[in-house]
Amino acid sequence: MLFNKALILGIGLIGSSLARNLKEKELVDTLVVYDKNKENLAKAENLGFADIYTDSIKEGASDADLIIFATPVCAFGDLAKEVAQYVKKGAVISDVGSVKQYSLQEIEKYLNKDMGVIVVGGHPVAGTEKSGPENGFTSLFKGRWCILTPDDNSTPEAIKKLTKMWESCDMKVDTMETAHHDKVMAAVSHLPQLIAYSIVGTVADLEGYEHKEIIKYSAGGFRDFTRIAGSDPTMWRDIFLTNKQTVLELIQRFIEDLVALERNIRWDEGDKMFDLFKRTQKIRKDVIEAKQDQPEHEKRIMEELKKQQA
Repeated sequence: MLFNKALILGIGLIGSSLARNLKEKELVDTLVVYDKNKENLAKAENLGFADIYTDSIKEGASDADLIIFATPVCAFGDLAKEVAQYVKKGAVISDVGSVKQYSLQEIEKYLNKDMGVIVVGGHPVAGTEKSGPENGFTSLFKGRWCILTPDDNSTPEAIKKLTKMWESCDMKVDTMETAHHDKVMAAVSHLPQLIAYSIVGTVADLEGYEHKEIIKYSAGGFRDFTRIAGSDPTMWRDIFLTNKQTVLELIQRFIEDLVALERNIRWDEGDKMFDLFKRTQKIRKDVIEAKQDQPEHEKRIMEELKKQQA
């Protein structure tokens, strides 16, 4: 038992998956989940993965030892301002946001060591394109990385507890400085997501192509892009707006590399294309060897989710 009372703010894919882990693995005594969406609360209560289901910050935050922000990141500031009215001294505050500089800035405007609370940023690097409490499941985090981003508002004891919590969810835990985290995530997550949105939008708007044929024959690369582009639009809008500068820098770099590839094709520069493709093939091999692409794990996740929904 790590915490007596824990509050999760937001019960989408990540929040509901964490809730399931906290209860099933008996990491908290009383688990409260908050969502302003009454339909989501009703779904969560029907699924039964918490003790209390509420749309009241006061009810959730009062006497909570742990509070996790799991909404889209642009909501963090308003939520933190309200939580600050009811939070007790010594409470541990964390989040699951994909952008850490902005997330902590918004939370720590109202919740910090001067308030007598402890803040440790967190980011479980896991997910699917699905959203909503009905799509969460216990093994979502299995074998994935959780990145903690402690700062001056953190304590060794709180870091240790959160590390234990995420490890109990079968995650590997690492720590990073916030700016470095945002730079890394922009490269491995945010830019690929943006490209997926762009490619799917471009193909969908092409003139002279039958929409039904594009859908019918999308068993190749386009299908994989549509999976990524099927993710929660609110969450990703907030990520791009709050990690703006780093994402813009990477977009410019991507455009330059794309123009260079266009030039290779135009001028029949096959050797240059081959060298690039060979290098990217090596990166793919490295990803597989690092066990960051596990088809059997993904298959098991989908089977578990289907059983759960049945």
